[in-house]
Amino acid sequence: MNKDHLILIGGFLGALKVLLASFGVDIITQEQIDAIVNVIGFVLTGYAIWKNTHVTKKGKEQKKVLEEKDLL
Repeated sequence: MNKDHLILIGGFLGALKVLLASFGVDIITQEQIDAIVNVIGFVLTGYAIWKNTHVTKKGKEQKKVLEEKDLL
């Protein structure tokens, strides 16, 4: 997932809110939509940081190989 996916999710939730409001159903608020998008963004950012650092055993091994080949 990337920034485009977050925009897509936010847009879909906004469209769903408008559709439901047209039928008089008010299930999801704008604050809830914002919270959902923020939580997803936070989780994805944390995952990206974790995967793009060399802190795990496998990551340390990869870093060693990259350094030996002068790629890092």
